[in-house]
Amino acid sequence: MRRRLLHLVLAPLAGLTLITAPAAAAPPGPSDVYRPVRGPAAPAEYRYLQKTVPGQSIPRHAHEDAMAQARRLPTVGGRWKPLGPTNIGGRIVSLALDPKRADTVYAAAASGGVWRSTDAGQTFASVWPDGWTQAMGAVATGPDGTLYAGTGEPNPGGGSITYEGTGMYRSTDGGAHWRPIGLRDSGAISAITVDPGNPRRVYVAAAGSLYNGGGDRGVYRSDDGGDTWERILAGANEFTGATEVFVRGRTLYAVMWDHRRTPRLRTYGGVGSGVFRSTDGGGTWQRLAGGLPAQGPDVGRIGLAVAGERLYAIVNKTSGPFEGFYTSTDGGDSWSRTPADEKLTGSQSTFGWWFGKVWTDPADARHVHVAGVPLMTTKDAGATWTYDDSSIHVDQHAMVWDPRRPGRVYLGNDGGVYRSDANGDGGWVKARHEPYTQLYSAAISPQDTSRVSGGAQDNGSLRSWGGDGFNEYLGGDGEENLINPTDVDNVFACYQYGNCFRSTDGGDTLTYFADRTTYKRRNWFTPVVFDPRDPKVLYYGSEVLNRSTDGGATWRAISPDLSGGPGPDPIYTNYGTITSIAPAGDGRTIYVGTDDGRVWVTRDLGATWTKLAEGRPWVTRVVVDPADADVVYTTHSGYRAGSPLAHVYGSTDGGERWRDLSGNLPDAPVNDLVIGRGNLLHIGTDQGVFTSAAVGGRQWVRLGRGMPAVPVDDIEYDAGHHRLVAATFGRGFYELTVP
Repeated sequence: MRRRLLHLVLAPLAGLTLITAPAAAAPPGPSDVYRPVRGPAAPAEYRYLQKTVPGQSIPRHAHEDAMAQARRLPTVGGRWKPLGPTNIGGRIVSLALDPKRADTVYAAAASGGVWRSTDAGQTFASVWPDGWTQAMGAVATGPDGTLYAGTGEPNPGGGSITYEGTGMYRSTDGGAHWRPIGLRDSGAISAITVDPGNPRRVYVAAAGSLYNGGGDRGVYRSDDGGDTWERILAGANEFTGATEVFVRGRTLYAVMWDHRRTPRLRTYGGVGSGVFRSTDGGGTWQRLAGGLPAQGPDVGRIGLAVAGERLYAIVNKTSGPFEGFYTSTDGGDSWSRTPADEKLTGSQSTFGWWFGKVWTDPADARHVHVAGVPLMTTKDAGATWTYDDSSIHVDQHAMVWDPRRPGRVYLGNDGGVYRSDANGDGGWVKARHEPYTQLYSAAISPQDTSRVSGGAQDNGSLRSWGGDGFNEYLGGDGEENLINPTDVDNVFACYQYGNCFRSTDGGDTLTYFADRTTYKRRNWFTPVVFDPRDPKVLYYGSEVLNRSTDGGATWRAISPDLSGGPGPDPIYTNYGTITSIAPAGDGRTIYVGTDDGRVWVTRDLGATWTKLAEGRPWVTRVVVDPADADVVYTTHSGYRAGSPLAHVYGSTDGGERWRDLSGNLPDAPVNDLVIGRGNLLHIGTDQGVFTSAAVGGRQWVRLGRGMPAVPVDDIEYDAGHHRLVAATFGRGFYELTVP
């Protein structure tokens, strides 16, 4: 199926790489995991729209401010226990080698911190403080062994919506201790380059905030190891940031890029985008042309490689597609566009802004790799191309050659870290311990506490049984997962846009059922839930509510369109859908929430519906008290930007009147809520897990110790075993025993 994936991606005139509604899907067998084509565009839109208040962008420093608020709250409870996965991995955005320690590799995980391997990339351990931001952009080492890390993810469009960082950090002991060294308002650090001739001279490419202009963006230089910084190249406008910086003596090269996200528009290119050169150490700069797309509104992200006088550039358009691959043999004075190659063109799909990287073999300047959905390779300076169709994961982001080991190359992509001892031309071996998976969901079973499953960004639906460690049993971007509370072998799993399957043998064989539901639009994360009285009864939300009474084999719609209709965003066309479903224990009452802020209830299994609320931010969860159908809670996403809209509401009269329960919560999206023993409320947020200090909410404390400062997308509660399981977006599953 991997070959089928690459064939689709590399096909001529490749369109969006997301299957939204297949007419049918062949059920996968035990050795044939169904892998729909993946891509970063849609999760970005889904998560961006989810985390903004309608009509507003994400406020400046919103994530950082909310993190500071969360730190001020007291902590109660025991210690969170990591459950893995450790064998799956997740998005790696940067790699670096330790010049003082052989076989020591540093990896920056997009929303999972900095990791170190001392066994040539086989196993990784965290070397980043759990309490600091986990959003990373770049990692680099100097010739003296000093380690630098830049925070904030620079690749817009990923599932993490590019959580912004808090600047630059330095470690002189291999990551055991760190200190901040400035550029705090840089939004995202895209690249760090240490002058090979002067370990105290450091260059940084600061991409800047995706959502707000200005700040510390452009190319910066420090001559004192990062104690002070000077901007040596500014952008053309407040949304022009730097993505690359290269040093060759006193000659410097830098790549600049215009990129901005607003509630109505994504613009990933512009007049500020281009390649720049300085021949006086950064004092003056020249925009390179000479055949290279120099300037204009359609110049998108550019990837650059420098190998002596030979330069390579891959250029993509503002809208995302491939524009061309260019070479220069005179240091950038003149450029030639290589003939269009179908494989290389297709490798960028429609989202070339997701990659923007070119790497050259230090021993052979004509041997070049280009980041794309697959890894692209040329051995003749771009005249011909091949792509790696081996077992490596898709979506490439980082590569580094080991000077101590001829032919050894490390690769970072959306599946983690790989090593090749064949010069990067195949022979890739995946790291076997890398605990930084980005999860959307969790499912647990009171029958078997060892069974945990969940949907992972770009790593499918994962399960803890049926294989060696966690294993992928449904491909795509993993979304909703369910385990029947009375039958652990009856499981459900979905990939993006509500493409859902059911199984009666723990996921070894899967039957597609989404084609039997009624829908016009389905959310990126389509909700599927069991009825609390009878797990053979299930509910599935599109723009209407679907109900099944035979375990998901057949379905019928029991509501009209409960949303406000399709949204205005031309990119994310599946807006206007159900996002949460809460059937009550009385067998008649069902609450529903939507992405456009509506809350509905039916008290007669769908015969009639009553709108209870509208105008709120995206409804992430509706929860009804299992003992009282009139006690209901809703949680909402969105950084409020000073808006009085709440993150948590509660009602004791079936939604006729609502009370704001947000209280002292951090101003961050709330993603989930569960009702614990004694009617205490537990919530998962972008700043961790919190619990109400008293029945009814409004006063909150942090729940548990030892969980990194990472977003929690889903929490599941097992009352019988007094445990919570959290799905984090960057550090895998965590479990906590609660009072």
